[in-house]
Order: sequence, then structure tokens, then C-alpha cells
Amino acid sequence: MNGAAAPGMANQRLRCLIVEDSEDDALLLQSELTRSSPGAKCLRVDCAADMAAALLESDWDIVISDHSLPRFSSLEALQVLQECGKDIPFIIYSGEVSEHVAVAALHSGAQDSIPKGNVARLVPAIERELHGAAVRRAKDKADAQVRRLAFYDTLTGLPNRNLFCEHVGGRLAQADSFPAAVLVLDLDRFKHVNTGHGVKAGDALIVQIAQRLQACVPDAGMVARLGSDEFAVFLPELLAPAAKDAAVQILRALSPHYQWDALEFFLGASIGIALSSGIDDDVQELLIKAETAMFQVKGTGGGTYRLYEPEMGAAGRQHLELENAMRHAVRRGELLVEYQPTWSVASGKLTGVEALVRWLHPVLGRLAPDAFIPLADETGLINEIGHWVLQTACRQAKVWHDAGHPELNIAVNVSAVQFWQPGLLRSITDVLLATGIDPRRLELEITESVLLRDVEAAIKTLQALRAMHVRISLDDFGTAYSSLSYLQRLPFDILKVDKSFSIDLVLKPGASVILQAVGQMGRALGLVTVAEGVETMVQMKFFQEQGFDRVQGFLFSPPRGVADIDSMLRDEQVAQTCWALAV
Repeated sequence: MNGAAAPGMANQRLRCLIVEDSEDDALLLQSELTRSSPGAKCLRVDCAADMAAALLESDWDIVISDHSLPRFSSLEALQVLQECGKDIPFIIYSGEVSEHVAVAALHSGAQDSIPKGNVARLVPAIERELHGAAVRRAKDKADAQVRRLAFYDTLTGLPNRNLFCEHVGGRLAQADSFPAAVLVLDLDRFKHVNTGHGVKAGDALIVQIAQRLQACVPDAGMVARLGSDEFAVFLPELLAPAAKDAAVQILRALSPHYQWDALEFFLGASIGIALSSGIDDDVQELLIKAETAMFQVKGTGGGTYRLYEPEMGAAGRQHLELENAMRHAVRRGELLVEYQPTWSVASGKLTGVEALVRWLHPVLGRLAPDAFIPLADETGLINEIGHWVLQTACRQAKVWHDAGHPELNIAVNVSAVQFWQPGLLRSITDVLLATGIDPRRLELEITESVLLRDVEAAIKTLQALRAMHVRISLDDFGTAYSSLSYLQRLPFDILKVDKSFSIDLVLKPGASVILQAVGQMGRALGLVTVAEGVETMVQMKFFQEQGFDRVQGFLFSPPRGVADIDSMLRDEQVAQTCWALAV
């Protein structure tokens, strides 16, 4: 009975509820039905109470009712069926039905009225109504599925943004819902679960988070899933102090560890709160305000909540405008790669360049990476930007190689988001093939904090890169944990000391001891050691004395355009002059 195709009585076990006071007539009808539908299940009732009980206790395909019973009638039976709320075809099968009664029954919802004994007409009518009911139920099921897809999140079963806005918008229109709070919650560090352990792990955690959120929110409120790891909470009849208390309660509920397979995860959250004003409140506007406050929390490290304040609006709009502009930056040709030379300490020769991206914003002007790369990481745009930088740098390096400088190394930074994306290896392979660069001349710079998220997975990725003959540089060494135990296990070629240590050489006497140890360790492990941020002769002399292999910094050259690097490479004397002027 639940399919959309014409079921046919002979192809199914018919379930028929017979409303009849004559047991003999009921048995005769059952005999006829069994002939057309072997194994048909029939039950006879003769009063409203028994019929209501039968409808409640079992599912029926059709109701066939006599018209006139001592304690009942077909019109009353039809009313009992309609009151139970089930979509079951109803056929009157009686010997005494006037035309006006039959018409009234059809107008009230009966499907047909057939004279008793006319089995030749009854059986086709039953098959017709069974098919009609199946079609209706299939349509209802499809409609329900469409509604679920339109208004509910398929993973958690929570309302989605559409239903949240519809429901909260209606509540805000009611005076008794004021005051109210809308909270937007975004998980901290969740993307590393997906990239490091896969979508299954991420989905499992999202389901657990949804369950914890629902346990925190009273029945009068609502929890919705807005996106990947973003949720919204509606709390009616709350002023600011109570809304803040609710945010604290949610943060506490989310803080205990999450279990998936044999792994434990700890996730924080950032929460933004927007309060209704009670005057023409718009749910979309409240969501935007709450999201703005949430992004403020994200910008300061996450793990807490903030209440929306009007001055946040301007910052939020700037944030959104920058993001929107960044989405078109590559296509519009607004990005630029500059190259900062690296020099051999022993020979003073230019050994390579590091590719550094700049954004020539049409309104804000020239933007350094610090002004937009964090936002690119946050939005995932770093994948597109990073691929473009890698491709541009490798293409330019191939030009220099073909011009007679095949030993020139090109260093390109790989962000955390890029490193953990599933398509990293394919992306790098595609660039190597498209540009024709010798992979031994490509150095991928990866920070140690990126690798510590999942050392075992990082080792596999790094080994795959080295199998492609790409060289790996541990960038900004010393800014995270700098553990020898993992440094010995990770397959690196180059150890690049963070520029903060170069600065500390002047400001902190103890820094020199650390750098001496780093130099010795690098040599012991057979790594090329590079000091970045070299800006003074004192720093240069120190790294020279400690046996570092390369130096990089403003003492020798800032990042330069292609034309300047061309000049250095064409005329080795120009490069030597830069070195000589520094040392």
C-alpha cells in the first residue's frame, strides 16, 4: 500500500475494515475479497466505538461500510474515519441508499457508493481507490521529503536557516516574545578535524555537538544548524545578563571531550549574541549582528562570547567587503608575487628566492600578507590563492632556469589549510607538470605548528612530497614546540629559524645560546640551516660564526619584483654588490 504504482488486489494482502451489522453479509463480502486478494485480512465492526478502536490499533487499506445499521450509519462511519486522521478510502456498499444520501456521502469524502451484491463493480472500485491512495501517499511522502530538505539539516535533524528564520520571525512578531536573544555559535579548530581525520569524524562530532546544544536550550527556544560548523540559538524572554549566562552554559556544555572511534577531541566555540529591540525586529538582521559579534570573538582567539555592539557593524562590513573583494582578486589579476633573495653565507652568492604574495587592492592599495592571508585561511580562499602563488612562482622560476640559472631555488609557503586539504599532492603535481620546473629546485615552507596537529598524517604527506623530489623547509622554527623527538622523525631538508630569534640576538642575551644549539642540531641532522630576518651586521656576523648555510633579510635585500631579480641574475656583479654592501 505504500508504493506509487497500482498495487492490484491480487498482488497484495488486502486489509479491509468492514462496517456491517450482519455477520453473514460480512462473511460473504470477505469471501469475495479473498477470491480477488488471497489472504485478505478483514475485520467487522458495527458501532462507532469499535470502529474507532480498530482504526487506532491497526492499519487498513480500505473501509467498506453498510449504510444503515441499528446503532450506526455510513455517514457516521465516514465521520469516525475522518476524525482519526488517516487517509483510507471509504466505499459505501449497501442495498438501501437513496440518491441524495449517496451524493451527500460523496461530497463528505466517500470515494464511491455501490449496491450490495454488485461485486463486479466493487472489485475494480477497490483497485482504483487502492491505487489512488498509493499515489496520494507517495505524493505526501515526496512533499514531506521536500520539506525536510528545505527546512531541516539532513545530518543532525535540526532546523536549518530557512526554518529558523521562519519560526523566529513569527515569534518576534508576537509581543510576548520580547525580549529575546539570538546566538550564533561557530566551533573553534573544527576544520582541522575534517582535514586531519576525514569527513566521517567531523560529521560524528557535529551530531554530538547538536545533541549537547539541544540539551542546553529550553523547549520554548530553538537550535538550528546554519552551516558546516555554525549553529544558531533562539532564546525568548531573555535580557542581556540572562543571554550571557546562557552563552556561558553552552560553552561549558561543549567543553568536555568528544569521542569518535578510539579518538578524543576537544573543541571550543565562539559565540556572538544579538538582542531584540522589540521594535520591528528582523531575524536576518539579528543573525548578521550575532555573526558579527562571533567574528569579533574569533579574531581574539575564540573560546568565549561577546554581545553585539553598534560599533562592531562597521568592522563587520569591512570584514565582509574585504572577503568579497578577495574572492575576485585572482580573477581580476590584483595579486602580485614578489621575491626575497636568499644568500649563501660561505660564498655570498644568491642561492634562491622566496615567493611572497601581495594584494594590489583597488581601493585600499598595496596590502601585505598579514592584512589578508588570515582572512583567506578563515574563509578557505587560501587554497585558490596558494595554488595561484605556487603556479606563478614555479612558472617564473622556470623562466630563470631556462635563462641560465638552473640552480636557483624557489621557496613557496604552504598554509595550514592548504597542507591539510585532501588535494594538496595532486595540486602540486599539476603545477610541476604544467610549468616544467625541476622539482629539486622547489622548496615548500611549512610551519611546525601545522604539523603538530597530526604528526603521523604529516609524515605520510611529507614523505609523498619528497618522493616527488620536492624539498621541504621547516619554516619559523622555534615558534611552536621545537621538539627534537618529532624533528628527527619528520622528513625535512631545510631548517629555517624564525626572524624573531634574529631580533632577540640584540634584545635578549640568552637568544644566542638557543641559536647556537639550533645550528649544531641542524648540522647534526644534515639539514640546510637558514636564518631569516637578518637586518644588522651583528646578526650577520653571528650566523656566519655559527656556520649557518643561508641568510635572508633586509640587510641584503627586501622582497623585489621580477625585474630586479632579473637584473641580479643577469649581472652577478649586481648581486655581489648587494652582498658586499651588507657585509
